[in-house]
Amino acid sequence: MTDTENIYDVVIIGGGPGGLAAAQYASRAKLRTVVLDKSAAAGALAYTSHIENYPGVMGPISGKELLDLFRRQAVGFGAEYVEAQVVGVKLDAEIKEVYTMDKGYQGKTVIVATGSMGRKPTIKGEAEFLGRGVSYCAVCDAAFFKGKTVCVIGNSEEAVKEAGYLTRFAAMVYLISPTPKLKVDSHPALESPNLKVLSENTVVAIEGDEAVEKIRVSGPDKKEGEIPLQGVFVYIHGSRPIVDYLYGSIELTEDECIDINRMMETPLPGVFAAGDVTCTEVRQVVTAVAGGCVAALSAEKYIHHRTRRRSDWGK
Repeated sequence: MTDTENIYDVVIIGGGPGGLAAAQYASRAKLRTVVLDKSAAAGALAYTSHIENYPGVMGPISGKELLDLFRRQAVGFGAEYVEAQVVGVKLDAEIKEVYTMDKGYQGKTVIVATGSMGRKPTIKGEAEFLGRGVSYCAVCDAAFFKGKTVCVIGNSEEAVKEAGYLTRFAAMVYLISPTPKLKVDSHPALESPNLKVLSENTVVAIEGDEAVEKIRVSGPDKKEGEIPLQGVFVYIHGSRPIVDYLYGSIELTEDECIDINRMMETPLPGVFAAGDVTCTEVRQVVTAVAGGCVAALSAEKYIHHRTRRRSDWGK
């Protein structure tokens, strides 16, 4: 039995420019809206240090600062913002369901806006040991490594935060950065006594028998060494759409992009997509924002069974 009081009009997966623009337009249209964002510090825009060409914003401004503006504006119009990692969806029913580690969210519509920083496994052994010691979600799997030794591969603020989360469970956490400096100057996680940062190191192989037993690491001097451990959490980013949590619920193109029409509609009724997850030819903040706007207006039309989309002019 569906609890109608807990059903959102719009559930948005992703808190980048596309997702937050959709949240702004949806909530301003009086739709009950929630944004599920893996991390406020993650994503292509959050990692951008210098922007000076976003219309109406006198730069330079960092991507993180611009995202903060988008987020505050969406929340100001009434959208809920929840920092949570989506781990699964059910989109083929009238009421869609989106699952995080903490709870499930139900919505009349869903807008997918998770961007394109995904990647195929590139480290030797990464694909082989996925689910057997290799993970892409510390929040999901940290409890499996209680009292064990693990590593986090990456240099972003997201990687630092996830390493900090793992220190609550693991006996020892190695944060392996390929660069001399992390992309964050300071963070409480870096003060954890069971966290050790290895700068200018690259993981060249993940090895083991039935499960992960060790990694091979190349240091600044290009010499290889071994670190015995049981868990490897990968936070290296690429340029592929982030769609792993969909588990085939939406048909993808050959390039693993979400296929949409010009109104951001997917083939599934009530499911829309915006931003780089659709593999737009021009990948700019302003185009992601435009897509989020269109997706929200299309969702409003779908919910109210309109034959035409309502233009959002000033009230």
